[in-house]
Amino acid sequence: MRPIMKSSSIIALALAVAIPQAWASDLPNPSLTPGAITQEITQQNIHQTVCIKGYTKTIRPPTNYTNKLKKRQLREYGYNDRNPKHYEEDHLIPLSIGGNPRDPQNLWPEPRKSEWNAAKKDDLEFTLYRMVCDGKISLNEAQAEIASNWIEAWKRYVHVGGKRH
Repeated sequence: MRPIMKSSSIIALALAVAIPQAWASDLPNPSLTPGAITQEITQQNIHQTVCIKGYTKTIRPPTNYTNKLKKRQLREYGYNDRNPKHYEEDHLIPLSIGGNPRDPQNLWPEPRKSEWNAAKKDDLEFTLYRMVCDGKISLNEAQAEIASNWIEAWKRYVHVGGKRH
């Protein structure tokens, strides 16, 4: 009986250690990707910039730039799985709320196959974009919320109490 208990304890400890590491990759490493904004985008000019339909298409970097950066960042992040198809090179602070389009400090290889994947972050990005453009949250507040911990921001703004905002 004791060897089973010991084995179970080792398994429990291994799971406790492994789970936070798996979740850690769902958030960017803040020393590598703290987020970066475009200084020219301000609260005063959002309706002439980010809130105009199609604005992000005008500033989105080309895929040859982001694909090259993604490969480099997969190494920098130390991901075991370095298949670029398993990641979206994503802007931590989205372009739709003034994120810098080309600064590597605002781009990171976001896992596609995870509970907290790129599709979930996209939901938050759209929610914050609408809130900024509708005057429900300031541009600076939205940028800070998503840059500090986008998963907690998703829980706060997208899915609260089982209901979407």
